Amino acid sequence: METVYILQHVWCEPPARIEAALRAAGVRPRLIRVYAGDPVPPEMGEGAGLVVMGGPMGVYEHEAHPFLREELRLIEDALSLGRPVLGTCLGSQLLAAALGASVRPGGRKEIGWHEVRLTDEARTDALLAGLPPSFTALHWHGDVFDLPAGSVRLASSDLTENQAFRYGSNAYGFLFHMEITEAILRDWVSEFGGEMEEAGVAEDAVLGPAPDHLDRLGPLGDTVYRRWAGLLRPSPR
Repeated sequence: METVYILQHVWCEPPARIEAALRAAGVRPRLIRVYAGDPVPPEMGEGAGLVVMGGPMGVYEHEAHPFLREELRLIEDALSLGRPVLGTCLGSQLLAAALGASVRPGGRKEIGWHEVRLTDEARTDALLAGLPPSFTALHWHGDVFDLPAGSVRLASSDLTENQAFRYGSNAYGFLFHMEITEAILRDWVSEFGGEMEEAGVAEDAVLGPAPDHLDRLGPLGDTVYRRWAGLLRPSPR
C-alpha cells in the first residue's frame, strides 16, 4: 500500500474528503499534524505523494512559523522526484512559492461562497475535465499568488485571478475549498470568526446556504481527489 504525506496546519482544517478519496483508492494517508508538533519529513523518501492543507498563516511568516521553510523543502523534493502534489489554500500558496512565484496579501479577504470559473485549459485537464465550466465553491483566504512560471491556470474568480493551477502533469494548487464538510465549516466559523468580521461577512451568509452548496460541491471535490489519487504511482523501493 502506497503512503501519501498530508501536512495539516491547524486542528480544524483536516483533509476530510481528500483523505476519504485516498483510502478509497487503497492509499495510506500519513497525517502530519504540524500544529501538534509532528516533524515535517526532511524528504519524500518512499512517500508516493504529498498533500498540503490550508491554515491561517502566510507563506512569508517564516519567523513565526519555522516549519514553513521545512514544508517548502519537502514540496521542492516532491517536485524534483516527480511525485504528485496537491495543495489546498495555504498549500496552493506554498506550492506556488516553491515554484518561485510571489505570494502576498490580496486587496481584501475572499471569504464565503463565490463562483469559480474554469479556464479553457481545464476542459482537458486530468482532474477537471468534465466538471461544470463554473460552480460555487467556498473561499477563505487573504493572500494571493502569481501564476508560477511554466504553470497552467485552471480557474479564476471575480476577486482572484489565480484560483487553481497545474505544474507539470501532477502538481496542483487549489486556492478554494472542495474538501470541506458542514461540520468542518462550522468549526471554521467558530475558530476564525474574527476574520469574517474583518471582511464584513455575516455568519448566516456562510452557514445558511452551506447545505445546498455542499450538496453540489462535494461530488465535484470527490471527483477531483479521486482523480488525483489515480496519479499516484508506486514509489521506488
